[in-house]
Amino acid sequence: MNYKNLFEKYNEGGKLLLPDATVTFDAIPWSKHPAFEGVEFKAIITSEKTDGQFRYHLVRIAPDKKIGSHIHGKQLETHEVISGTGVCVNDGVELPYEAAVIFIFPIGIPHKAPQG
Repeated sequence: MNYKNLFEKYNEGGKLLLPDATVTFDAIPWSKHPAFEGVEFKAIITSEKTDGQFRYHLVRIAPDKKIGSHIHGKQLETHEVISGTGVCVNDGVELPYEAAVIFIFPIGIPHKAPQG
C-alpha cells in the first residue's frame, strides 16, 4: 500500500462526518506547532468545541524532526500512524512508530514521537 498517497487522501479529500456538520480537511490550513520545529498540524476538532474533552488533528513531522517529550494534563492523546517510521516513547517504553500502528497516551503520561 502506498501510505504517502493515503495521507494525501486524508489531507486533500478527507472529511469528518458528524450528525450536525461535515468538516472537510482541505479547507483547514496547516499550522506550525508552537513548541516543536518541523511539526505541523491541521486542527480538525479543537478542544474548545468539545468542552475540553478531546481534540483531533492531522499531524505531519518533517524528516529528522520530532515531537519532543511532553505531557497532557486534561486529555488523552492518540496517534494513528499512516506513514513514516521512527521510535515512539510512551511512559518510558520505546515502541516502533510505523504505518498501521495506533498509540494511546493517557493523561499525565510523558511521551514523544518519532525518534528516527
